[in-house]
Amino acid sequence: MSMKHDHSQAVKEVQFELPGLEQLCDLAGLFQVFGDSTRIRILFSLFEKELCVCAISELLGMTQSAISHQLKVLKDNRLVGNRRDGKTMIYFLADDHVRSIIEQGFEHLTEA
Repeated sequence: MSMKHDHSQAVKEVQFELPGLEQLCDLAGLFQVFGDSTRIRILFSLFEKELCVCAISELLGMTQSAISHQLKVLKDNRLVGNRRDGKTMIYFLADDHVRSIIEQGFEHLTEA
């Protein structure tokens, strides 16, 4: 005969703290953006310096079109910002949260 244990209090506590489904879906979507190695490479590049599309393109050995497409995804998800410098658009990390998310992920991977 199997004995069941009462976990109703634990379930109530977790339900109280659990974010709503919409927020969790948004969070999952954000992590999907981080799931592309090209976008991660772009973000790492922007750790060091603000860069234009052509500089990122040269750095990563990819076409400007491919880089522009990935920058749009990053910008739409508020991970990078941009500013105009004459005719050139300069890209940068949107805020310190972006750096922190990537650094913590990288640290997790490189732990002994």
